Amino acid sequence: MIVDVADRGGGGLAPLLLDDALRALHAPLSDRTVEILLCAAVGRGYGPGVDGRRLLREIVDVWVERVRRDDPSFVPALPGLSVYGALEGKVLARIEEAAPAVRVAVARVPYRSVPEVVPSLERLVSDVDPDLGYRLFLRVMKVYAVSITWSRFEGCLGLGGRFGCHAEVVDDGSLQIPD
Repeated sequence: MIVDVADRGGGGLAPLLLDDALRALHAPLSDRTVEILLCAAVGRGYGPGVDGRRLLREIVDVWVERVRRDDPSFVPALPGLSVYGALEGKVLARIEEAAPAVRVAVARVPYRSVPEVVPSLERLVSDVDPDLGYRLFLRVMKVYAVSITWSRFEGCLGLGGRFGCHAEVVDDGSLQIPD
């Protein structure tokens, strides 16, 4: 799956995804928080045997290899500080609005249950990067089929636009928006 994602768009996404993976790998977050976030992103239940930083290192290796197919001289660098600090409060507000529904959704199916996903997302936003935190929040909403109102969806699109996200990043058809 990781190789397939790295090859999407002719490999054009690999540098962006690499930056995200490096940012998460070197984030000032506990191992448990990183593991919770990774499990929630793929809809896998959190439990023993999850080694998030090892998995992130493997992801980084795959994406570095993909970028080097196009640029053999590529040397990965640690990402700089986030330029989106001013949007932290807006992202935290979106997470807080959805928190009750997210908690119910991630606990609904025991084998996919992920504890403390909401505070983990909040730490990612506050301590690492609001942009990465927002995109991961949207991913959790999609993976766990969390329903949102049309007005909240429009707010998500607007906030995504402030990060420079294409509308399909916000919703690739996976968000649950009742008619």
